[in-house]
Amino acid sequence: MSGPDGRVSPTVIRLYAVLAAARYHGLELDIRDFAAEPGEDSPSPATLARWLNEQGAVAKGMRLRWRYLVKIRNSPPVVLMFKDGSAGLMVRADAEKGVVWLRDPMGGEGDTPVPVDELRLMQVWTGDVLLVKRRRDESEADAKFDLLWFAKMVLREKKVMRDIAFASLILSILQIFPALIVMQVVDRVVNYHSMATLISLSGFVIILSFYEILLTYARRELSLILSTRLDARISLHAFNRLLALPLEFYEREQTGEILGRFMAVFKVRDFLTGQLMSTLLDLFTLIVILPVLFVMSPTLAWMTLAAAGCIGLIVVVFLPPVTRVVGRQVLAEMKRGSVLYETVAGIRTVKTLALETTRRELWDERTADVVRWKLAAGRMASWPQTLVMPLEIFINRGIILVGAYLILTNASSMQSGALMGFMMLGGRVASPLVNLAKLMEAFNEVSVSLNEAGMVLNQPTETKALTTGMRPVVKGALSFSHVDFCYPGSTTKALNDVTFDIPAGTMLGLVGRSGSGKSTITRLLQGVSRNYTGYLRLDGVDLREINLTHLRRSFGVVLQDNFLFRGTIRDNITAGRPGLTIDDAIRAARLAGAEEFIERMPAGYDTWIEEGSTNISGGQRQRLAIARAVISDPKLMILDEATSALDPESEALVNANLQRIGKGRTMVIVSHRLSSLVNCHQIAVMDQGKLVDIAPHRILLERCEIYRMLWLQQNRHMTDNDVPGSAGQLTEGE
Repeated sequence: MSGPDGRVSPTVIRLYAVLAAARYHGLELDIRDFAAEPGEDSPSPATLARWLNEQGAVAKGMRLRWRYLVKIRNSPPVVLMFKDGSAGLMVRADAEKGVVWLRDPMGGEGDTPVPVDELRLMQVWTGDVLLVKRRRDESEADAKFDLLWFAKMVLREKKVMRDIAFASLILSILQIFPALIVMQVVDRVVNYHSMATLISLSGFVIILSFYEILLTYARRELSLILSTRLDARISLHAFNRLLALPLEFYEREQTGEILGRFMAVFKVRDFLTGQLMSTLLDLFTLIVILPVLFVMSPTLAWMTLAAAGCIGLIVVVFLPPVTRVVGRQVLAEMKRGSVLYETVAGIRTVKTLALETTRRELWDERTADVVRWKLAAGRMASWPQTLVMPLEIFINRGIILVGAYLILTNASSMQSGALMGFMMLGGRVASPLVNLAKLMEAFNEVSVSLNEAGMVLNQPTETKALTTGMRPVVKGALSFSHVDFCYPGSTTKALNDVTFDIPAGTMLGLVGRSGSGKSTITRLLQGVSRNYTGYLRLDGVDLREINLTHLRRSFGVVLQDNFLFRGTIRDNITAGRPGLTIDDAIRAARLAGAEEFIERMPAGYDTWIEEGSTNISGGQRQRLAIARAVISDPKLMILDEATSALDPESEALVNANLQRIGKGRTMVIVSHRLSSLVNCHQIAVMDQGKLVDIAPHRILLERCEIYRMLWLQQNRHMTDNDVPGSAGQLTEGE
């Protein structure tokens, strides 16, 4: 944080300026949560804006000139980026005096700001600023995921859409000229054998072709930019929404179906950036050319419109039944995808239990459902396609026959050249109309996909809890007061009037039969479930008032089966705090007792952990999980059956490390093995959601029947004199 001479580094000053600006809006941030971008000596405005937006603020980095900066009035603190990598806080500006007032980010809010004029500021200021405000309205990240959400996303690209619309309009006008040229070629050049007219028309065609090629390329480039921007924005928002869903949702739903429904959003994305965009662009052709067709021949123009209208009517009539069948097909595909995911995720169990035949039969059954509904959907969609074919043939081929008849019977003043021109333009008009009708057909599948994606992405999120709330300094004192909790869909209370208090630095053990509520207590502490009644306080602050991200990062959690990500050992240890260094990883590994086996590995901390942690043992995985939990020096740690899956030697080693780690921290340890809880300061005995007793091990052996029974069941091989804390030992001690 400081340089060799004890001075604060410019990067830290810049981060503190951002923290001060956020604090003005009531957002308390932790500087340790910031992760620098690789290759940046000092965080850029874009990097800082990204971090603030993730923390619940609305931030934007931009470049300003002095004449605009000095006109900012009645604004919250503006972060000014300095050339040395530091920053300052502009708290006031006066355009008449030509000065701005700056405050030192490292000082207090009561410090007197210093007036600075343009000459002095331009010597240190880069011209970049960071604007920060608190998000008060419903943002895109929280809005309902539907077509309106997509429309708002598209409308954010107004400038690009305007340029595309202008290019499309010009191209539509240019497409009129080839038809007019054909008219002239047939009526004047061919009939009168005029070489001069042919040469002049040829030059005109070359010029028009050049501009048409240029504009087509420009429109294609703009469309590509628009589609890639939408693709990136939709993908980012959808994945952020997925991360914001509560753990309860993932526990309730099948992972395969969640993934299948989530992937449906990309069908909507492809529709928006593909078929919908191309069809809407083609409508410009319709708007420009249709009036020309009516000028050339009202009769043929009305016939073209009537045929296209009938196509649209047929599509609309078949819309509901096709939608229902396509919905069944999509659902069948998701169920098949769920089987695929479960098989791949549990392939070790499939192989060890020889379940290949069973899984194959289930896959065949799901595939049969997919094929059945896909066939039904194809047949249903084939009917409107078959019915519209005569109309499409009439538009493409029949119109010229009708036009020829009108010319032969003198019912129209059209000439042969005009008829050919009409056919060229009529084909361009009919195509957008037919595509528009087909667009409604494609909308069936898109609407189904949107509904499926909405079943996941429109679930209540933790966004508000993750970005708002108090950020107190955690010491570790816990207080349960008449806490009741019931899982959704259950009529039995998982916790029933649980009341106890433990001071900071206490090692608390939780014991009881399966289903007694031990793990439920740890879930409430982690904020996984917040719909409990009663009061659960951390250091006197109601847990529901604390920022959820701050709460979880203040805890260290070690589970029975900890997941390690595919990557290096160092990456896994620092996963929760990507801004930490290798020295922090080594310190955490040493504290967790993992240093000795890490150093024996060929690449040390850069050793690659394979998927599923197959290249390390269970004990090593647990010690890495403990290192990951303690790297941020949490004052409260939760261990939920952290040693139950280990062999005795590994369990003894991990327990020894936990005794050392627990000094100065509050530890909540859930374990079926009571021998690992003997040294806890307090042991809470749970039964059917109720707190039966809470006391040290020796006292519980004397007065708690449930605890004594559990202890004797696990230690039948020991005599009374061998049992730690038994009545015999207590007597001898006296």
